[in-house]
Amino acid sequence: MPMNRALLSVYDKEGIVEFAKFLSQKEVGIVSSGGTSRALREADIQTFDVSDLTGFPEMMGGRVKTLHPKIHGGILAKRQEREHIEQAQNLGIGMIDLVAVNLYPFEQATSKEDCTIDEALENIDIGGPTLLRAAAKNYANVVVISNPARYAEVMNEIEMSGDVSIETREKLAVETFMNVSRYDIIIEKYLREKFFPAEKTPEFLNLSFAKLQDLRYGENPFQKNAAFYMDPQAKPPAVSKSRQLQGKQLSYNNILDIDSALSLTREFGDPTVVIVKHNNPCGVATNPDLLEAYKRALSVDSNAAFGGIVCINRRMEEDLAEQIVSRFYEVVAAPSFSKGALEVFSTKKNLRAIEFGECPFPAKPTPYITYRTSGGGLLTQDADIVLYEKDSLRSVTKRAPTDGEMRDLLYAWTVCKHVKSNSIVYARGNQAVGIGAGQMKRVDAANLAADIAESYGESVAGCAMASDAFFPFRDGVDAAASRGVTSIIQPGGSIRDQEVIDAADEHGMAMVFSGMRHFRH
Repeated sequence: MPMNRALLSVYDKEGIVEFAKFLSQKEVGIVSSGGTSRALREADIQTFDVSDLTGFPEMMGGRVKTLHPKIHGGILAKRQEREHIEQAQNLGIGMIDLVAVNLYPFEQATSKEDCTIDEALENIDIGGPTLLRAAAKNYANVVVISNPARYAEVMNEIEMSGDVSIETREKLAVETFMNVSRYDIIIEKYLREKFFPAEKTPEFLNLSFAKLQDLRYGENPFQKNAAFYMDPQAKPPAVSKSRQLQGKQLSYNNILDIDSALSLTREFGDPTVVIVKHNNPCGVATNPDLLEAYKRALSVDSNAAFGGIVCINRRMEEDLAEQIVSRFYEVVAAPSFSKGALEVFSTKKNLRAIEFGECPFPAKPTPYITYRTSGGGLLTQDADIVLYEKDSLRSVTKRAPTDGEMRDLLYAWTVCKHVKSNSIVYARGNQAVGIGAGQMKRVDAANLAADIAESYGESVAGCAMASDAFFPFRDGVDAAASRGVTSIIQPGGSIRDQEVIDAADEHGMAMVFSGMRHFRH
């Protein structure tokens, strides 16, 4: 169908002059408003103001200009329905065949720390979303463009065929509803947080995440539809805010593993190396010399480290890079990389190097909500960003831990927080010695962690032991004592706490209750 008139009203002026020139050359009349009109006239493009059509001037500082039957009638009229066309003719309403609108920058305005409520409200677009929804509803008759990146595609189709295909119209309509929906979600979220900050579980949960990239597949190759989305409000250090410097495209599993590695790495203030495999740490060590820390982390379970993720909380230097490339890893992650380190890694073309940005360590994130699908629903919760409360730590055995044991206990506790439940971690001298993850029985996790250490010729004797949740029976304590473990940290809270404490006393062990559980399902 011939295109006779277009309505252009955009906040983001990128590409609008070129688009309007093209439409004018195709003898499409242009109607515009406010700043768009000024920009087009400055470019010597003939345009009619919205007020020329409506007979009403822009009102209330521009708040009211396009909300008028002569605008929306021209957009919503179905060209194939005679009654619509007759009513439009009788009322002097001309058809509008293309609508290009983008919205006030509410998200950008409210991202500024000094943004007031009044400023936020002034950046809520009313007429724009209404125009877009009307045009998208009538996509068969009206081309709707809500994204300046689509101008070129529309111009190309008009140039080639004189019109815009129904397939493109459908695509643009869906994109428009998506953009308007996201706009509304951002406004609702901002106002809810301002007006009802204590309300963390609203009746309806509306989310808006921006796609960073499509993924080749999900956890397994047959799970074809996979993508990585970003919360625009996320703060670094975070995977979604990181930069890939080299290597193959990140996979679904890579992203999960990097997130796990980064979550543990940012707990430490001193130079630390974390090695993660299948969402669990398999090596952790802290040392002023990062190269030494890496060697110690690798020694915890060098076989499990094969194909894993190496993450550090300091700049990646050449000497450590040379050690890393001598083995097979999927990903290396660091706040930054020296030129020499990148030259070393460039010899491994498939190795992914992820730079998550310099920041102070430990890097405690601001509170946020986590999401997880389950059974056709969505589970939400506060993120587990607390390690322990100092006032909650208490010694419950006859023997209190020594200062050295307490340091080891807190180190083991830090690692254990990031291991899948049921989990047990043995630590000594600023490194993990044995890690037992994901066992159905806690005593099995205790034995597994010790067995892994011993398989590499390392004894857990003298180690501190951490358990992510309470001991339901004394068997885990007895198993640790039989291996020479001298101290334990656990949340407490079992009906058999006294039985477990008595077992520790029998073995002369020190036990600390943290008062905080760290289940990780």
